[in-house]
Order: sequence, then C-alpha cells, then structure tokens
Amino acid sequence: MFTAHKLGKTYHMGEVVIHALQDVELDIKRGEFIVLLGPSGSGKSTLLNILGGLDRPSSGSARFADHELSEASDADLTRYRREHVGFVFQFYNLIPSLTARENVELVTDIVQNPMTAQQALDMVGLGDRLDHFPSQLSGGEQQRVAIARAIVKRPEVLLCDEPTGALDYTTGKLVLEVIARINQELGTTAIVITHNAAIAGMADRVLHLSGGRIQRVESNTSKLSPDELSW
Repeated sequence: MFTAHKLGKTYHMGEVVIHALQDVELDIKRGEFIVLLGPSGSGKSTLLNILGGLDRPSSGSARFADHELSEASDADLTRYRREHVGFVFQFYNLIPSLTARENVELVTDIVQNPMTAQQALDMVGLGDRLDHFPSQLSGGEQQRVAIARAIVKRPEVLLCDEPTGALDYTTGKLVLEVIARINQELGTTAIVITHNAAIAGMADRVLHLSGGRIQRVESNTSKLSPDELSW
C-alpha cells in the first residue's frame, strides 16, 4: 500500500537546518497494523504527515498504491486525503457547538459511499450518545467520536498521532480497542504514533525511529489485545 524510497524532509529555521527525516525506506502492506515508536523529534509525525498527504518530502519518493505523493499537486493531495485517509490526532478537534452525530456527519457530505453517522458511532461504542455535545462527553468518548468521524468515509488508511496521549490508562485502552477492531473488521491499514512502548504489542510491525531514520523494524508473531498490554 505504501512505499517510500530515500525519503527525506528538511526544515530551514533561519540559518539552522533540521533534518526531520533522512533516507527512509519503507513498505507497508494493505491491512497491516503499524506502530511508529520513538522519542520526540525522531521524525514520527513528519513521516505520518507525508504518508497522509499533509506534507511533502524534500527528497526521495513516497507512494500510496498508484498515487505518487511526493509530486502531487495541492488539489491531488486534497483528493487523496478525502478519498483514502482518515486522521485521528491527540486532541480531538471536535466542533463544540455540534453533537456527536453532527460532528461525524460533516465528513459524509464530501465523500462517496460513506457509512451513516449512526453506523460509525455504533462501531466505536457510542451509538447511544448521538445527540450529546462534546462538553457532555468524557475525553475518551470525545476521542472515539473523532475516530468515528475518521472512519465514516470508509478510509483505506487510518493514521493516528498519539491517539491515547491525553487519556488515562482505562480510557486509552478503550480507544486502542476501537482502533484494533477497525483494523481487524474493516481491513483498514492502521498506522499509530506513540511514545508508549507497551502499545507496540498490538502491532504487526513496529518501526523504531530516531534522528529522522528508521533504526530497526520488529515483527510481532503474536499480536496482543489491548487487555493484554502492560502499560
């Protein structure tokens, strides 16, 4: 599904040059659950943003199926994000004046063949909270609404940047259960950034990043469920 070759990203801050990614080689198969693990500044978010079409590399190539992301126009990247990718971030980015149903329905107007908001919220265990506003939901419930919003368009890829970073253990586990269920039941490729090494047990493969490079790749022969993780 994804391939990257000699992928690099450089930022210029005045006279300072920051190499966020350097010579990244990557292959991700359809339906995989991938965890990107590494300290702050290791390049995890930069890599995720390039794979999601939110940023372009400075060098090398990044490809999704038959889409060459590194050379795509702004319009092409917008279409790619709309048609293929769902995003989940650490902070939920819900519109406070809209209910859970309405926050999810925002996405259904811009894609073909979406789920209904009811179906998406049922998948994340919030089918009975359709008409609640974000202020009436816990942090974990708000994150699950954000996941419902990401999956309602039936994306091929779910990209998650620290989805449990603002949550406690119990609610974080619920969110991970939802992501694992979507990966397994819908066959959605899931790529999750985390600082929490325990979450790596859920993945098919773990990519360890440091200094803008993938330092090593670990494969899990037996994936753990969220209940089996030791945080």
